Amino acid sequence: MDKHVIEGKAKQAMGAAKQKVGEITGNDELRVKGAAQRAEGKVQEGVGKTKDAVREGVRKLKH
Repeated sequence: MDKHVIEGKAKQAMGAAKQKVGEITGNDELRVKGAAQRAEGKVQEGVGKTKDAVREGVRKLKH
């Protein structure tokens, strides 16, 4: 598993927590920052999954 997948999932979790705290406290800035961090994490996870798929494809071509 590519490190980007793991880091992306961690960013999504942190973003979700920030977003929830922002919603509970009525802090719109924190809520928006949390949503943005979740989106960033999803993109990073996607990059990692793509890299994994490419590696797997190359591995299959070699064998």
